[in-house]
Amino acid sequence: MKFEHELFHGTLIKRYKRFLADVKLDSGEVVTAHCANSGSMLSLKDEGNEVWLSPATNPKAKLSYKWEIVKVAGAMVGINTSHPNKLVEEAILDGTIKELQGYENLRREMKYGENSRIDIFLSGHKDGKPDCYVEVKSVTLSREAELGEFPDAVTSRGTKHLNELSNMVDEGARSVMLYLAQRSDIKTFKIASDIDPAYADALKMAKENGVEAYCYISNVTPQGIEVDHSIPIMDKE
Repeated sequence: MKFEHELFHGTLIKRYKRFLADVKLDSGEVVTAHCANSGSMLSLKDEGNEVWLSPATNPKAKLSYKWEIVKVAGAMVGINTSHPNKLVEEAILDGTIKELQGYENLRREMKYGENSRIDIFLSGHKDGKPDCYVEVKSVTLSREAELGEFPDAVTSRGTKHLNELSNMVDEGARSVMLYLAQRSDIKTFKIASDIDPAYADALKMAKENGVEAYCYISNVTPQGIEVDHSIPIMDKE
């Protein structure tokens, strides 16, 4: 995924009210950017961090900028949670995500389960494999060198999604929980059970029921974000 426009570089002043961030641009101008990330952004929102903003292209947007990237301990991290579905779609279509190849049809944001939408639905496998429901979660948290974690805050919605995926397995479909790290400095991944033990339990139960889980990392630059390769998921603390 290439950014449509050149990004603006600046320094983070503060992130507040979940969806707002004040940034001092290199020009000296202080602007307020939309922060498309509802998580806690633990370890990413410190004052003084280098950040990159994209210009808002929607004429109806209330703010002129969107926060895209932050640099933390030398790592470029994509924080915009509206990108992962598109990134995963691209990575499936170009063959990067090996576990999801062979399907003829791909749909995004399809209704399923109990008032839910699946991020990606795959059907028409050339070898007759069952239809596949793919839930995508954006990974930004890293509290330990080379280790990525999810979630960075309690996510009852995420737990619901795991239960929905498990239900699809019961109905004979294939279900995949795909964690996409918008950073390339991690080598392993685990669930942050200290932050959300209920989510950790739900994933354990879902996997025991046949839900597959994978984690991929991404290369992040001010020019764009591209899914790279998979990393191991730690089953134990």
